[in-house]
Amino acid sequence: MYGKDTACTSEIAIGPDVIEYINKRDCDFRICTSCGGPILLPVRVKPPKKTDLLLRAGNHMIYVSVHQARFLHNIRMDMIPFFDDEDVMGPEYG
Repeated sequence: MYGKDTACTSEIAIGPDVIEYINKRDCDFRICTSCGGPILLPVRVKPPKKTDLLLRAGNHMIYVSVHQARFLHNIRMDMIPFFDDEDVMGPEYG
């Protein structure tokens, strides 16, 4: 079983635009650590860990790394990495 619901996750706000973004992509996401801070990625890119905490985001779940949970107060659109370069993403994303 993945994830736990704890008091600290109830203190994390999710922006309505983030919920809309997640619902449009129709998949679960995960908050994980990057060199630039917390990022929000689809679970197909960064699978959840058994130690992750769970947050409901619309019709889907956000798995939150325990390493990020204690510092996280809200989940915002600027946590989602966007790529504009076709060389990085490939033509199917352009």
